[in-house]
Amino acid sequence: MLRQLARLTCPLPAAGPGAVALAVYADADNTPVAARESGMEGVACVDDAARALVLLCDVWAATRLPWVRTWCDGLVEFVAWMQDGDGRWVNFVVDWDGTRNRNGVSSFAGGAFWQARALQAMAHAAIVLGDARADAAVERGLTSMRAPAPPDVRALHVMTALELLGAGRHPRLRHHLTGWVDQMLTCSRDGMLMNTLEEQGRPHLWGHVQEAALADAGALLGRDDVIRIARRSAELVFADVIESGFDVPCVQPYDVASAVVVMDRLHAVTGSAAYGDLAGKARAWFDGRNSAAQPVYDAGAGRVADGIDEGRLSRNSGAEANIVAAQVLIDRVLRQACAAAVTGWEDLSST
Repeated sequence: MLRQLARLTCPLPAAGPGAVALAVYADADNTPVAARESGMEGVACVDDAARALVLLCDVWAATRLPWVRTWCDGLVEFVAWMQDGDGRWVNFVVDWDGTRNRNGVSSFAGGAFWQARALQAMAHAAIVLGDARADAAVERGLTSMRAPAPPDVRALHVMTALELLGAGRHPRLRHHLTGWVDQMLTCSRDGMLMNTLEEQGRPHLWGHVQEAALADAGALLGRDDVIRIARRSAELVFADVIESGFDVPCVQPYDVASAVVVMDRLHAVTGSAAYGDLAGKARAWFDGRNSAAQPVYDAGAGRVADGIDEGRLSRNSGAEANIVAAQVLIDRVLRQACAAAVTGWEDLSST
């Protein structure tokens, strides 16, 4: 997974001498492919860089490997550069010269998901790395959390606030937690926490981590009612699909990783072994417990496929797939990082 992320990592000198970003997609030959799902989006984005930064901060905290720290610093430089002076982040660069996409529907300044992920990553980097650039970015960006947001984005705000509060930073955020939690609880149907009230049927699983955020917030706030609702929703939303091996027409690694995160957090908060068992079954999707009956994570090639469509494994392997898989398979990532005899991500990319 780290090997594929290294292959996707490219310098972006316009953002700074050490700045790097990740190519969004790669084909079967690991050739980077620009994102074009909503018109021409770009070659790299804050959304992926931020999530990679969170992952690599965790790898560095556990290993203290200098090359991992350099990688983190390069991503901080890029994410900080993509933030405007008013605290809003632009998402995509359209080329490796650093031309920002300011008009795209998936890139305009302050878009909810990339704003929340950038803020979460910079908060994590400020705490883990002690990076002053990240601290400054958090200060500029915090006001964005006060704007209305859908529950799947608000869950990221809650997670960021919990991390900052746990580190003794920005204590005023505790005042907002109760309101955010209550907002998330109002978006539900038949016991399931929804991503929007307009959704039909079950909520989509991509990025659906509300139950994880609510479990941790409920524990901090001493609200057993919130934990109870999170448990009920998680069981309705995830349990059957996990048991089936995610036997649905189309499943992406982020769908599965979201399920793992929710079950891991419920296991940690409640101590129920049932959630730990479900988390393990969900992780096994990456190793072949799936409708394709094939490993989604190819350890030999060091890459994670982009998903399974109608029982067919994708031949492509982009940034998101490898980041989210690495986050939920972190033990493997740490072993691989410690075993890698490299001095930088450039060396890792050639293995």
